[in-house]
Amino acid sequence: MKLTKIPAVAIPDILLPRTGTDLEKWAVIACDQYTSEPEYWDACDNFVNDAPSALRIVLPEVKLGLETEEQIENDLKDIASNIDSYINNNIWGAPLEGFILTDRATSLHPSRRGIMLAVDLEQYEFTPGNKALIRATEGTVLSRIPPRVKIRANAKVELPHIMLLYDDPEDKVIGNALKTNPEVIYDTDLMQGSGHITGRFIPADSDAAQGIVDDFNTLISEDGLLFAVGDGNHSLASAKAHWENVKKTVPEDQQATHPARFALAEAVNIHDKGLDFEPIHRVIFGITKDEFMSKAEEFFGKELDAAEGQSFIVVSEGNEDIKVTLKNPPHMLPVGSVQMLIDKFELNCDYIHGEDSVRKLATGDAVGILVEGISKDTFFKTIEKEGVFPRKTFSMGEAFEKRFYLEARKITL
Repeated sequence: MKLTKIPAVAIPDILLPRTGTDLEKWAVIACDQYTSEPEYWDACDNFVNDAPSALRIVLPEVKLGLETEEQIENDLKDIASNIDSYINNNIWGAPLEGFILTDRATSLHPSRRGIMLAVDLEQYEFTPGNKALIRATEGTVLSRIPPRVKIRANAKVELPHIMLLYDDPEDKVIGNALKTNPEVIYDTDLMQGSGHITGRFIPADSDAAQGIVDDFNTLISEDGLLFAVGDGNHSLASAKAHWENVKKTVPEDQQATHPARFALAEAVNIHDKGLDFEPIHRVIFGITKDEFMSKAEEFFGKELDAAEGQSFIVVSEGNEDIKVTLKNPPHMLPVGSVQMLIDKFELNCDYIHGEDSVRKLATGDAVGILVEGISKDTFFKTIEKEGVFPRKTFSMGEAFEKRFYLEARKITL
């Protein structure tokens, strides 16, 4: 671990499977995907079989709804045991101190580039309105943290599915780093048709590594924001909670470089063409169009009849769509204004991807709300002004495009 002049960024010691490991069987998708599709994880299990795999050292969250507490406890014991076995049998090669530039290709996008780095958990906050260098993008559900802390507390290594976003419209960070022609250190297909990934290594003591740090330093906003959490916010919050527990046992003069203080993550430029932001719409059940519009009039008042302003679309069975326009909306995003109304009246709401799905569900006593997607150009400004996005504001890509566990890092001394 090498600290840098940016408090939030450190150059990690990265563990990769030793040469000869089948990386297609090693790398597995983030544990919080396909939580309603156990058959996906069964296929992963059959494909991996007895080969070394990240599948054996993570807990797919699909199990949380299928197994008893006793079975989950046994799973956690198996994970800790498998990590020990992988360490003892040298499944990982020697740690590599440096950055890794990632390039992910899928059937939807030929390239999505990122950079593997370590972030200081002391510089991350998920409370709304904070001014930390690393900030959450949505509200954190505190009940989701303890189970993940338990997994981390029993593990000697971490495998991250955290994706951080940074605002680099000129593509300075990765663009400049690629000009140095870094060495390819892995190049593999990903299981179950999830595309291909390539990793290029930049040693910690290289000019290229220093250039990455310098370029990141220029991206810190006037508000003090560098990274916004795109995926894996609860994993990062759990890592922070674990560090707060560990910190109590570590002498103060040893805390600055303790491995548990840091978390491995992939940072992606929000302007990368391979990164899609999809809106998440709403369907409200147990209410008619007229009843919803009555509540909208009560909540928004005179702001509802504006000719221009913020807008969203109300859809219902057998009726023309209604465009609702607000002159002085209560939130800078349409989805935020809608969510405030939903929360005010405690409406029965589900969060839906895709306009077609919304229209299919908006039948009988159900109303659909279509909201526009968020803009990459105003994403960071929204966080600075609002603190966090309303829950279920956006989705980054399709499930199979989510990050795969591949790199690891030791988090114990």
